[in-house]
Amino acid sequence: MRVLLVEDQPALLKALRQGLEEEGFAVDVAPDGEEADQKARTSPYDVIVLDIMLPKIDGLTLLKRWRESGMTSHVLMLTAKGTLDDRVHGLDLGADDYLTKPFELDELLARIRALVRRGHMVKNPLIHVKDLTLDTASRQVTRAGVKIHLTPREYALLEFLAFHCGRVVTRTMIWEHLYDEYDENTSNVVDVYIRYLRNKIDKGFDPPLILTKWGEGYMLRGDDDTAPAVAPAKAKA
Repeated sequence: MRVLLVEDQPALLKALRQGLEEEGFAVDVAPDGEEADQKARTSPYDVIVLDIMLPKIDGLTLLKRWRESGMTSHVLMLTAKGTLDDRVHGLDLGADDYLTKPFELDELLARIRALVRRGHMVKNPLIHVKDLTLDTASRQVTRAGVKIHLTPREYALLEFLAFHCGRVVTRTMIWEHLYDEYDENTSNVVDVYIRYLRNKIDKGFDPPLILTKWGEGYMLRGDDDTAPAVAPAKAKA
């Protein structure tokens, strides 16, 4: 999933970015309010981690502007302030969650994962698709009881497909949610990772779960997906 991290302390920004990327998140960063505003209005972020005390435009002003303009990205506020009034003010302006510095990275990751699930209206951290199970908390995957090792990017792609189970997602949708501003946009990178996933998720199992809708995109098979127009891609030698 794609996250915008807005923080003006360089050391903290670097550490948080590294921690998020190691968990498979695509991370864009902004060190001040102006850059954050520009990025938030031009890219579809699943979660924005927003510090309150920022140069140029403070976090609360940004949040107020974003909500007034109809922006729906989930926002998790970060601040050194910890009083009840500060938390209430941020939540009243439209923040979805609130974390007071200092905090542990594991707690931040758990809160981001919860917001991602909320954005896709998924309450249970366990997602079941036929005999495939994704644990969105531990990021572990099994099929027919067999544990499957995925790289962070492979897992992120599978999770995105699972959140849209039974619905087609386009290559553009995948790119916008799984790749950050520094990734090189090559024409076949999504297809390459779909192939990687098929080799791990579908090879040796039945039925195939990762389907291709020709000319549209990809989907994870839902319970009622039997239409002949949707079929797995041809295997490559």
